[in-house]
Amino acid sequence: MRSRVTMVLAITAVLLGGVLLVPAAYARLSSGDSSGGGGGAASTVAAPSPTPPPPPTLAAGPVSVNFNGEFFSWALLDRQTGKIAGSPNMAATSSTESMIKAWIVSDYLRQLGDKEPSAALKKSASLAIRDSNDVAANKVYAAAGGSYTALANGQPGPVIQRAIKICGLTDTRRGNVPKYEGWWSFTRMSPRDAVRVGNCIADGKAAGPKWTKWVLSEMSQVRGTTAAKDQKTESGGGRWGIIDGLPKSITAQGPVSIKNGWTEINYDGNWHVNCLAVTDKWSLAVMLRYPSKKYGLDYGAQVCASVATQLVTPQPGAALKVPQQPVGKL
Repeated sequence: MRSRVTMVLAITAVLLGGVLLVPAAYARLSSGDSSGGGGGAASTVAAPSPTPPPPPTLAAGPVSVNFNGEFFSWALLDRQTGKIAGSPNMAATSSTESMIKAWIVSDYLRQLGDKEPSAALKKSASLAIRDSNDVAANKVYAAAGGSYTALANGQPGPVIQRAIKICGLTDTRRGNVPKYEGWWSFTRMSPRDAVRVGNCIADGKAAGPKWTKWVLSEMSQVRGTTAAKDQKTESGGGRWGIIDGLPKSITAQGPVSIKNGWTEINYDGNWHVNCLAVTDKWSLAVMLRYPSKKYGLDYGAQVCASVATQLVTPQPGAALKVPQQPVGKL
């Protein structure tokens, strides 16, 4: 019977100029099978959902800052690949100032292992980071085995020597100001080494498994601004710089741990300003020296923020190709 129907259809197709239905197609039609659920509608295949772009991050790129000063250098470490990029002079050094306090606290806590510090020393460790308190930092430094006497062989003291060894630093050395050679704040460090310290703190080598989260949390809770009311003789507000240059699309991904260092130094007439920030993806450092008679602390904070903003990838509006205003012209 089916062969007779097929023959009739073939003859009809020839007469009408149509197309012969192949037996398989006829079989589907004659059985009433339809992928449209009986309605006869053609089946459709949904287009695959577009893959969302990766979240914004910091990545190596050009940085342009009209900087007026003696020293400007920056470095960025990609924590996924371990690669470091930065300014051509990213291996050049400047005094660390209070930026080194994050290492001092980490070095002390790592030596404790699973033990708890005294309540007083734990409070000092917190104040050294959150408020950049010098007195508190000195207590932790002493507890970590630090000394203010420069070693006879010209090497930095044991606290800084451990940073060099544990974090793989290549440019760091003791300070070169005779009166202050043993002081932690005059330790000479490059931005390239500073980002290694940031990574060393974040990956747990610096503070050890028990204390790493605590140190990063304290660094994320740094407080105070560059305003005069927040700057005191032995402590100062340090929540500025890189953190101000990051868009919400980055800060919303998780805590940003920071530690800045800043001092208006009389012997060379410069502000020494350093900014360090680290996340689970990157570590960024900016180090500056510029004349204190011409500029205040705000100037250094703005330079640090500008570097961070220019390294944001993708740049805001890049997907829409929206022209952006130049960034970092100070």
